[in-house]
Amino acid sequence: MSQSQHIHILGICGTFMGGIAAIAKQAGYRVTGCDANVYPPMSTQLEAQGIALIEGFGIEQLSLKPDVFVIGNVVTRGNPLMEEILNRNLPYVSGPQWLAENLLYPQRVSAETHAPQGASRRSPLLRDKWVLGVAGTHGKTTTTSMLAWILEYAGLDPGFLIGGVPQNFGISARITESPFFVIEADEYDTAFFDKRSKFVHYHPRTAILNNLEFDHADIFADLSAIETQFHHLVRTVPGNGLVVCNGREESLQRVIQRGCWTPVEKFGSDDGWNIADDDRVTLKGVAQGTLQWELMGEHNRMNALAALAAARHAGVPIAQGLAALTEFKNVKRRMEVRGTVNGITVYDDFAHHPTAIATTAAGLRRKVGSARILAVLEPRSNTMKLGVMKDALPGSLKDADLVFCYAGNLGWDARGALAAMGDKAVVKDHLDELIAAITAVARSGDQILVMSNGGFGGIHEKLLKELGAGA
Repeated sequence: MSQSQHIHILGICGTFMGGIAAIAKQAGYRVTGCDANVYPPMSTQLEAQGIALIEGFGIEQLSLKPDVFVIGNVVTRGNPLMEEILNRNLPYVSGPQWLAENLLYPQRVSAETHAPQGASRRSPLLRDKWVLGVAGTHGKTTTTSMLAWILEYAGLDPGFLIGGVPQNFGISARITESPFFVIEADEYDTAFFDKRSKFVHYHPRTAILNNLEFDHADIFADLSAIETQFHHLVRTVPGNGLVVCNGREESLQRVIQRGCWTPVEKFGSDDGWNIADDDRVTLKGVAQGTLQWELMGEHNRMNALAALAAARHAGVPIAQGLAALTEFKNVKRRMEVRGTVNGITVYDDFAHHPTAIATTAAGLRRKVGSARILAVLEPRSNTMKLGVMKDALPGSLKDADLVFCYAGNLGWDARGALAAMGDKAVVKDHLDELIAAITAVARSGDQILVMSNGGFGGIHEKLLKELGAGA
């Protein structure tokens, strides 16, 4: 390409926007960005790729004069830089739309749009992609990582954008010369000026509908509202594509019944893909092989079926897909062992919705048998902070022997919500008090399961340090 266009990303340190920044840089764009909190690990990853980062949203950034501002959904009206972009009528676009128009389907837009000059015709990186999108309330990151790894194992060299770091790759996003691109297809809204779900921009040829429950109470009124967005996604899948759908979810059956113009393969049901207790995989009752891996939980077995079905649509034989999964290393912060001290193991997991909490705890229980599980929970997501799911928490934690909940900055009564658990639950308003309560009762053989979708104040390392000191 003769000249790189310059994009400036507002909200660049989010996992999704940071992924866009990385693959835009790989594709030849000049990339800069800003965020309110520029800190590792995302800042380190981006700076290592030569991407200049600016702390805050000051209007002096207008002097950079980028060709277009790419706006993350963390940016709201009232943001000083965004307000000045609007006042001056400067070009801006959402992250998902920019990704679709410039990296996934650049040949569909004219040379006057945001692609680097001549890139859509001259760069093998920038051509129409076969997009494989993974949607669902739970398991998007893990399933997307599984699918990308299966395609990689099969030699298809896929590009991908994942909301986490798959340990088979060590990076969250890349773009390649391959036509295949795997993306975590989020139902969260696109931007303050585009309230459609992100995934409607991606136009997948292969779409996984992993599951569907009520979540994101800050933007969706009820489950029906989310089902409507999934219906909009199904409308974008071509007739020669494939919808891979969880056959156990009534909500997804309602989505399909609203209209589907694409072949559907179910998983988790006898009329599609299924898996037996001994991990034998079947397709319409016919044995295909056995899943042999280290992952825990029924939810991951379902994730595997979805990934196998989607990979098969892209041309990967089932046997090869199963072989790939034997070498799958999962994603960071998905039942990741952070350390073992004096026989006490500390796990880090991203679970923050009651269903995810329940399946994660159940998976660990299946692995450790009668060993004590100490569940440590930070209700941090927007939905959890609103208290919408609080009544479901006691039931979701039934596989834990003891529960420790951090109630700092919550807008609802965590003690009242967990009162039914009696002495089994401990609630603390300060992190140091929570750590002290955990270390006071932890003993050799215990499994400490830390669950949060944030950094949780670095509790994992602090716990390991205190557990070692206590010995």
